[in-house]
Amino acid sequence: MKIYCVGGAVRDELLGLPVEDRDYVVVGATPEEMVRLGYKPVGRDFPVFLHAQTHEEYALARTERKTARGYHGFEFYTAPDVTLEQDLARRDLTINAIARDPEGRIVDPFNGAADLKAGVLRHVSPAFAEDPVRILRVARFAARFGFRVAPETQALMRRMAADGEADALVPERVWQELSRGLMEARPSRMFAELRECGALSRIVPELDAPLENPEAGQAVMRALDAAARAGCSLEGRFAALTAALDPHAVEALASRLKAPAAARDLALLAARHANTVIDAVELDAPGMLELLDATDAWRRPGRFAELVAAVLADQQDAEPARRLLERARAAAAAVDAGAIAKTARAPHEIRGRVDEARLAAIRRAIARD
Repeated sequence: MKIYCVGGAVRDELLGLPVEDRDYVVVGATPEEMVRLGYKPVGRDFPVFLHAQTHEEYALARTERKTARGYHGFEFYTAPDVTLEQDLARRDLTINAIARDPEGRIVDPFNGAADLKAGVLRHVSPAFAEDPVRILRVARFAARFGFRVAPETQALMRRMAADGEADALVPERVWQELSRGLMEARPSRMFAELRECGALSRIVPELDAPLENPEAGQAVMRALDAAARAGCSLEGRFAALTAALDPHAVEALASRLKAPAAARDLALLAARHANTVIDAVELDAPGMLELLDATDAWRRPGRFAELVAAVLADQQDAEPARRLLERARAAAAAVDAGAIAKTARAPHEIRGRVDEARLAAIRRAIARD
């Protein structure tokens, strides 16, 4: 039995990046041997075990065979005679098909280290085409590392999209990969690669259509990368990505992807109110109050701040608008609605009096400029 560290941990070590998780492949062992050694079995489709102390994953070396369309249709084979090279051959990219043995020596049968040095994302074998999730992963790695996609891999991804392989992806998996890509340093690269290979129009057509116009598409991608540079949350980056869409398109997209409610809601607010936020310095007190009401800034000040950050991330000289919006919100939020309610003679008077007090507070805040 021999144990190798594999995949992302080895890749990131070679790139000089911090390693958070380590995965291991075990060659020459059986499930029974692993259990005898104290490993805890957790795998359903194939034997995966957790180390008793470190809780890191140890998988028996395996091969796989495509048995049906989509990414669930695989048959796995594990046995002591499966070699490390056979296990690495089933991986997606050469940069992820590198192993390190117990003595620290690199095992690199597909020249992944050379591709790392050259900054190239290249598929290991034609078996890449059997799993459509790999299209999303390649695009995500392009966003993470800034690597270029090898021409032959790009061509293979294009054929996969044209053959409808991406159509088999379930919404939850698409959202999982897109959300991870959105959190990369330059998320626009992910969408550029997905569009280049034709997959974007198959999995998220609402995003593909605006990018057909070069000028509009560049504006969307700039806004997205600006939100990333500003350190916006996932919800903020999704809002920046979809702010230029019609709200109905945003709702349809979020619904189909089964995006979390927080991401959907912030994206809808951005689609409806981005222009108003951008032009905040032009708002009078009633317009400011209408914006704060429409975005529920009273009960959700954190979400309002996320909306402002996402929308203004790519705007030049946005600081005056940002300061004005926060000052107006804080001033209006300081109005004691409860105290006003106690002075009202009838329930229907309460809203009007609260609005009047908030308008007065906003006028004072705006006058400071």
